[in-house]
Amino acid sequence: MLKEFLHVGLGGMVVLKEKIEEELKVLEEKGKISTSDAKSFIESISQRGKDEDERIKAKIKEMIKEVVDELGLATKSDIEELKSKLS
Repeated sequence: MLKEFLHVGLGGMVVLKEKIEEELKVLEEKGKISTSDAKSFIESISQRGKDEDERIKAKIKEMIKEVVDELGLATKSDIEELKSKLS
């Protein structure tokens, strides 16, 4: 479910990026913005999107870890440690 949520979010970002690129192309054709400014803006938006994506992933990981800790669930390292003790 989490992966589906992330994919939906990423899909929305791709659509938004495409719409922005279309609008910038129209502005460029009308002479309202230069090609270099349009490219710079697209790169800036793209980088912000990547940064936000990483921030969201880190926050989700943190939240999942908190839930696992609160529920007292065994982690992969806990299971590995138990396996080594039993061997």
